[in-house]
Amino acid sequence: MKTLLIACLCSLAFTLTSLAQSPAPPQTAPPGVSPAASPGAPVAASPGAPAAVDPAAPAQLPVGTAPPGPPGVPAAPGATITATLSPAPGAESPAPAAAAAPAEAGATNFLIDNFRKGGPIMWPILIVSIIGLTVVIERVFWWGGRWFRRDPKRIEKVFTAIENGDVAEASRLSRGSRDPVLRMMWNGLNHQHASLQGALQVAAGIEIKRAGRFLMVMDTLVTLAPLLGLLGTITGLIKSFSFLGNEELAVQAVTGGIAEALIATACGLGIAIFALVPFNFFTSRVSNLEFELQTAATNLEVMLGTQTAAREMEIAGTTPTTGKGSSI
Repeated sequence: MKTLLIACLCSLAFTLTSLAQSPAPPQTAPPGVSPAASPGAPVAASPGAPAAVDPAAPAQLPVGTAPPGPPGVPAAPGATITATLSPAPGAESPAPAAAAAPAEAGATNFLIDNFRKGGPIMWPILIVSIIGLTVVIERVFWWGGRWFRRDPKRIEKVFTAIENGDVAEASRLSRGSRDPVLRMMWNGLNHQHASLQGALQVAAGIEIKRAGRFLMVMDTLVTLAPLLGLLGTITGLIKSFSFLGNEELAVQAVTGGIAEALIATACGLGIAIFALVPFNFFTSRVSNLEFELQTAATNLEVMLGTQTAAREMEIAGTTPTTGKGSSI
């Protein structure tokens, strides 16, 4: 339980730290370049200032100059010259690099932006998701260890020893084992003189409770996550309809409220689906373990009952019968 709580708090702190990070600062223009000279933005030229020359655009020479022709051929008077300036070899246009930086920043902040657009209901949904992920990881590790703790060969040896009438050997074999079935059998063998059935029931109940730990938490999360998403849907729609009277901000506000409703609903349903599949799997594993414990307990009771009945018959057969003769 302490390990689960520590892992949950660490996950929550890491998530809050990630969400609290500020977005990347806007890129500043290098010295000597005007901030307005962004790719695709029009540049206003001031009076008297020389016009900017695009290296890839055709440049026109002043009217009245003759176009360069073949050597020795004079140019026609009054002809207009159109010259194309090509960039220097090895020079690259800065437009692709400048356009790739905003795209990368947008991809990085996609989750954070959607989380903020989901509204305040996203914080409870985030806490529910962290708790659900922590419980699933803890149960996966527990059942993985349970798989490696299984010892069916040792269980067969215990039953063989009981069948041969060596209860002390069976108790020795089942002592110190980490298999739940062997632990239950050891508890029953050590308390068979008081109440064998009661000892087996108590030990089996402890093992089943240990295997079904946190299943109630997962069941609650499966039910709670869609309800939180539905609550986010309602708050988003309320926010949308509250701006319908304002004509200037109506379209933008209504769109933001609908986005908040859809994001909250999608997150709630996603968490419920994520928690439902492991919940059903762990429930089935608990049912299988309960069946194994019941089967082992029944076999142990039957075998010990048979040994006790045979021992009583042997005692009854070896005891001499004494009777008093009747006098007439």
